[in-house]
Amino acid sequence: MNFDVPFDLTQFLGSLESVINTEILPLQHSDDNNRFFDHRREFSRTDWRKGGLPAIEWEILLTKARSIADKAGFYRFALPSIYGGKSHPQTNLWMAVIRYHLASHPVYGGGLGLANDLQNEHSVVGNFPDILMIHHFGSEEQRRILIPLRLEGKFRATFGLTEPCHGSDATFMNTVASQVPDGFQISGTKKWQTGAHNSTHFIIFARTSGTPGSSRGITAFLVPRETKGVGIVSYEWTMNMPTDHATVTLERVFVSPEAVLGTVGEGLAIAQTFVHENRLRQAASSCGAAKFCLDRSIERAKNRKIWGGKSLSENQGIQFPVVELVTQVEMLRLLILKTSVDMDRVAGEAESEGRKPWVEIEKKLSDKVAMCNFWANRLVCEAADRAIQIHGGDGYSRHYPFEHIYRHFRRYRITEGSEEIQMRKIAGSLFGFREGNREKKL
Repeated sequence: MNFDVPFDLTQFLGSLESVINTEILPLQHSDDNNRFFDHRREFSRTDWRKGGLPAIEWEILLTKARSIADKAGFYRFALPSIYGGKSHPQTNLWMAVIRYHLASHPVYGGGLGLANDLQNEHSVVGNFPDILMIHHFGSEEQRRILIPLRLEGKFRATFGLTEPCHGSDATFMNTVASQVPDGFQISGTKKWQTGAHNSTHFIIFARTSGTPGSSRGITAFLVPRETKGVGIVSYEWTMNMPTDHATVTLERVFVSPEAVLGTVGEGLAIAQTFVHENRLRQAASSCGAAKFCLDRSIERAKNRKIWGGKSLSENQGIQFPVVELVTQVEMLRLLILKTSVDMDRVAGEAESEGRKPWVEIEKKLSDKVAMCNFWANRLVCEAADRAIQIHGGDGYSRHYPFEHIYRHFRRYRITEGSEEIQMRKIAGSLFGFREGNREKKL
């Protein structure tokens, strides 16, 4: 059993570092772009005159960074080779290591920097769940047209599963789509539609048949933003601004059969396709950000002199909480790496036998992915809180990154599949009632 990071992956990280240091960081440090990352970050990123939407200058800067990463050959790494990706047999392991590395980096870590700003799901190594949904479930025409447009930034879609009255209980959604001559008519409301302000389409999940609570009978639709009857009624302000999380209404919205993504009545499977990869990568980022907070706290405790010259780090009240958190980070990091290796193995076996990788991963590893994710998202909040405490008044100020890290990562205890849902999944596996769990049927 070897716990070392593969040599070629270490070389990849070195090449990635080189591009970040020579092109990404100089861009961040030019033209007062640091206002988006220092104590001015929230106000600089937010257009308060437009209801708290992201400032156009901020989004232009992120686009420039992605362009640099794409030209350097890093941005599309996790995509299939037909879209410019690497199709690496250990994609899950590599992405976990990359995400941990970027989030824990001493210079631009914590998920707060132009190389890897997680508040916007931005990274020089992209994630692309929407592309993979279309790749696996879209028609030939949808793949041919939409995926290239997505990579050019000309196709952008929100993910319309959550509703005002339904989050984790998505199978009870109120949005419905009825078959009418020449297509479907959709009515309902969706909430927390991230990126709605500059989207071209909404991926809307609606019930087309079946009964409430059934995973069957839900269909995914690609609805163009300008379709008659589609409206954005509000953008919800959150702990971390700017906001691009919209509430979207659909009033008798007509779409043609070509708008269906995948198979009618089988749309919920699309929502589940990439969930495990996404949760594991988020866990790696959260674990890395936790390490960043603790590394900075250790440095602070060593250098801060109190009571006439005594180091703050000499106090066991400082040492012991950090010891516990550092131990958890290291154990979690190893579990994330092991789970990512297992995911690559299961996916490879499934593909060689003509089975769907995500279905096999759900069967065999969903409990381990849930362990990694719910604990990582809780751990980073604890680490950020401890960093604030150790840094004292400075930690509470916006001149340090910890309050931003706490406010950002706190969302993932809800949005990445609430920790209660993930704990229920683990409990189902441990106590043997998994077959009766509604999640199992998805």
